Amino acid sequence: MSLSVFSGKRVFLTGHTGFKGAWMLQVLHGLGAEILGYSLPPEHSEDLYHQINGDQLCHSILADINDQNRLKKAVLDYQPDFVFHLAAQALVRRSYRLPIESFSTNVMGTAHVLEAIRALQKPCVGVMITTDKVYENPEQGLAFTEEDKLGGYDPYSASKAAAEIVIESYRRSFFNPADFNIHRKAIASVRAGNVIGGGDFSEDRLIPDIVRALRVGEPVTLRNPQSVRPWQHVLEPIFAYLLLAEQMMKDGVKYSTAFNIGPERSDERTVAQVTNTFYKAFGKPVAFDLKPDATLHEAGLLMLDNTRIKQEIGWQPRLTADQAIQWSAAWYSDQRAAKLKCQEQIATYQSL
Repeated sequence: MSLSVFSGKRVFLTGHTGFKGAWMLQVLHGLGAEILGYSLPPEHSEDLYHQINGDQLCHSILADINDQNRLKKAVLDYQPDFVFHLAAQALVRRSYRLPIESFSTNVMGTAHVLEAIRALQKPCVGVMITTDKVYENPEQGLAFTEEDKLGGYDPYSASKAAAEIVIESYRRSFFNPADFNIHRKAIASVRAGNVIGGGDFSEDRLIPDIVRALRVGEPVTLRNPQSVRPWQHVLEPIFAYLLLAEQMMKDGVKYSTAFNIGPERSDERTVAQVTNTFYKAFGKPVAFDLKPDATLHEAGLLMLDNTRIKQEIGWQPRLTADQAIQWSAAWYSDQRAAKLKCQEQIATYQSL
């Protein structure tokens, strides 16, 4: 997995201060890319971006994705070869509290990124990151394919589904593959399953909630222990994004479409199963309190079909769900500096 195409290339990375963005930043830096990050500041002092000294790995602009003029100027001044759009309001329960912010950031923020790419007078690969929650979900046990109907119950899911419609509109209207030789822009959207991994300290997310509970010696609170999600280690989608972008650079027509990224069906796990495996990997007896919340709807069953990306670019999950959980637990239990822990796991993953 050399990904040598990124060496010396200019990468514009939105959301670089977030959990997934900080991992992406480290991988891109290790591949020799020149990186300009554009994001709001990290929310907490212990966020991974701070722990890895992210400012040393990239040029960083701390600004709002909703500031269209500043974003466009940053893109045009930088003249990137690749754009990875990760910036988002990414929390379901927060979207209930802040629906307007969620729609603004996830829908219009995505439109602003695409509009900035449209203004570039050079070839560019754009990978727009959405979520597995973009599908209309009847919770009937079927794994969603990329052609399934888009939708969303909660504001987060709905905003991401709307972002997918915006991406497809721009792809048809301004980046049509049939006119690739004119505009020279390749645009893909990627729908990744639930990611876990070291360095996540977000609110209302399972692994960070468990870690916080372990730190204070209290049981973790579970709202929906039987909910099923496509769990995967954060490095799985990151390397899928990079492999896809590499192929898009080679063939901007074939790969300008939507892709699911998720684990194999055999690796689906309930919240309770993930919790048990994490406590065991951490060497602690499992302890949780059950606190259902019927006031806010969250999907109880969600699964993805990853056939397309496996067939089209040859990507395969390299870690099982249990390994992903164990890697996450190992990161939090390791007393070394975060940067060393991340570098070791990145190198191990690349060697698989």
